[in-house]
Amino acid sequence: MSATEPSKPTPPVPAPPAAPLPRKVPTPAAVAPTAAAAAAGTASSDAAKWGRVADDGTVEVREGEEWRVVGQYPDGTPDEALAYFVRKYDDIAFKVRTLEQRHQAGGASAGDLVKQAGHLLSEATDAAAVGDLAGLRDRLNALTSSLSEATAQEAQQAKELVDKAIAERTALVERAEEIAARDLSKVQWKQVTAELGELFDAWQAQQQNGPRLSKGISQQLWKRFRDARGTVDKARRAFYSELDDTHKSARDAKTRLVERAEALAPRGVDGIPAYRTLLDEWKAAGRAGRKADDALWARFKAAGDALYSARAEQSAAEEADSAPKIEARQALLEEAKAVADEPNIKRARALLTGIQRQWDEIGRIFPRDKERALDDRLRVIEQALKAREEVDWKKNNPETKARANDMSSQLLDAIEKLETELAAAEKSGDKKAAKAAADALEARRTWLSALGG
Repeated sequence: MSATEPSKPTPPVPAPPAAPLPRKVPTPAAVAPTAAAAAAGTASSDAAKWGRVADDGTVEVREGEEWRVVGQYPDGTPDEALAYFVRKYDDIAFKVRTLEQRHQAGGASAGDLVKQAGHLLSEATDAAAVGDLAGLRDRLNALTSSLSEATAQEAQQAKELVDKAIAERTALVERAEEIAARDLSKVQWKQVTAELGELFDAWQAQQQNGPRLSKGISQQLWKRFRDARGTVDKARRAFYSELDDTHKSARDAKTRLVERAEALAPRGVDGIPAYRTLLDEWKAAGRAGRKADDALWARFKAAGDALYSARAEQSAAEEADSAPKIEARQALLEEAKAVADEPNIKRARALLTGIQRQWDEIGRIFPRDKERALDDRLRVIEQALKAREEVDWKKNNPETKARANDMSSQLLDAIEKLETELAAAEKSGDKKAAKAAADALEARRTWLSALGG
């Protein structure tokens, strides 16, 4: 550092100083003229109105009729000393003016403004600064007074918000307690878990974004909410623990069923009845959990598919073997059409009996539905012949004929008698007796006609 460079004044010290202050370390020449000029420009006549500097550099500020020591500036001029402490005052005044502008602009919380005004009031009281400190305090007091009503309104609004938040959290607690009071052995746990999760998310959202509640109320509500959640969680853990045991039991049972089903593979078609029995046991084994059930069922079904595949192959072979038999029976059905055309019932019966004998000799046909269809067509022909035989028997039965002849004789006698009565009634002119005899005669003749007489 050059010896010709000017030194910077030592900073002032609040009064009373505890000891003589050391001189300031010199600063670069480029800075010194600017600082000196700023200090000289700040020391104005207004500063002289509120402050004064003693010969030893002690600076005082006037408050009312009294002077109060604010510090010392021993290494500078009186103007520099006053300028330094005026800047201290300007800093406080700037804060007061900013606070007033925020109040005038609106939107700021009255409570926050009052709180900041209180801090500034403390800062302006006995401040180490030169200026109208009393005026600043008056402005701050006026600002606080003008904010008193708004502060009260904000306090009321804050209380209402707190009351609302308490009511909302209480509602969440009561809903959680209502869930905990249900018969938890019969609930749908997926739904209950979702409901409780939504309540907990709502609780956290209110806690993070809502107004702060008193510690006592907050802890009391949280304890109720936590206890309700604990009750539900305990029941849910017990349910799933029991469900795990049930699933394990079903899983073990189904695993054994799968092993037994897979062991049926060498038996082929003959293993199907046993597999159906295993299928009934499978249905009664209960649930083993979706993942385990799907995996075990895939194995169980594969074992069954192997058996039914063997049966399908056997059925295909049997159907191929049955093709000639089907053709033979269809040919017999063509021959059987002659049964209906044969007027002689005995010869028709002999023809059908021969066809039936050949039909049975052909043997079983696969698939069974084709066999049933052919049997049904032959059965129609058999029933038609049987109906003809019943009619013929009724017509030619000797006993039936004897009874019919006896009845015909009786009817002929009755008719002869009624004809005599009718002639006598007509001769005597008895119309009533003639009509009765005529009606009775007509009825007997009808009966006789029905008997073939």
